[in-house]
Amino acid sequence: MDGVDQTAPVNTRLGRYVETSTGGENVRAYIPPALPPSPPIDLLPLLERLSAAERALGRLDGITVLLPSHELFLYMYVRKEAVLSSQIEGTQSTLTDLLRFETDAEAGQPIDDVREVSNYVDAMMFGLERMKELPLSLRLVREMHERLLQSGRGAAMSPGEFRRSQNWIGGTRPGNALYVPPPVHELNGVLAALEQFLHEETSHLPALIKAGLIHVQFETIHPFLDGNGRIGRLLVTLYLCTRGVLHKPLLYLSLYLKTYRAEYYRLLQAVREEGAWEAWLQFFLEGVEQTANQAFDAAMRIADLFRQDRERVTERGERVGSALRLHDFLQRNPLVTANRLGQETGLSAPTVNVALADLEKLGIVAEMTGKKRGRVFGYTAYLRILNEGTTPLPTGL
Repeated sequence: MDGVDQTAPVNTRLGRYVETSTGGENVRAYIPPALPPSPPIDLLPLLERLSAAERALGRLDGITVLLPSHELFLYMYVRKEAVLSSQIEGTQSTLTDLLRFETDAEAGQPIDDVREVSNYVDAMMFGLERMKELPLSLRLVREMHERLLQSGRGAAMSPGEFRRSQNWIGGTRPGNALYVPPPVHELNGVLAALEQFLHEETSHLPALIKAGLIHVQFETIHPFLDGNGRIGRLLVTLYLCTRGVLHKPLLYLSLYLKTYRAEYYRLLQAVREEGAWEAWLQFFLEGVEQTANQAFDAAMRIADLFRQDRERVTERGERVGSALRLHDFLQRNPLVTANRLGQETGLSAPTVNVALADLEKLGIVAEMTGKKRGRVFGYTAYLRILNEGTTPLPTGL
């Protein structure tokens, strides 16, 4: 037909490829179409999974009413997520390493690994606080990224700045990469479109569906030199908070994505190559349901543990008052030195030592170092619940 550009790309779910040069090689970089997908998402086959995920999220969100200290649970849960999210990126730190690092106790894994995890906690808490005055936006994403890479191995990877060079995913060089994200000159356009989608309301898509779309689009754009995965996972929770689906940031998907990482990467690529959004969303919604149920279960078990241990101290402890004060502090800091217990509770060193001995007799705490000096005590059953699923991935994967 006259006047119509027959070569113009059809508005489909599939993006377009452009030739670009990087590392001395010519490669095909992928530019995703703007969201929402066209043709639209077929919600009908997703409704059962969506409903189950929304119920699980609602139950998790209601935990703030049930827990005696939901802020305490959030404090520890955020740290668990930081460990898991960083493990997906290759760190070998455990939750115990992070807690020791934060309390200036005993160094565990290599310090750069622990610092990266600590930076993730900082970036996450910064983002949550910043959203009180700044909407979820590219600016907020950059500010969180700056905190994420403020020190450690990522400090040389342009913290807080979108990349100015080509990156790639998988493979040993650009020429054999599994996936090459948009070239630098296309970044502004695709990022602006993503930011617009964060705030649009015309698609009328459920918040969970939009969160799943946003995550994949961010990973596909891969706008930073480092830290894309961690920021992309954090975006899911921040978006659900901005939409009022969650009142507290209690949903973190890293354990699910770590467990099913091969399927996760396969589905991301299937969206890019085939426009397979529905398959990704089924996987994503199942992850939300599983993760929310696990978090709810963990919170209930922790609340029961605290209650039962208080009862044991009250019924069987020899110096109930001082032991209960230590127990209160251990709920907030399940790994701590005897010196810090004295400083924080105001109890004398002899009183702390006697109360610790009482808690050890009851099996509530255990000394973790085996040393006579600089001893570190752990709230063992609490740490066991928190540590579920946090064994580092084998290296070389």
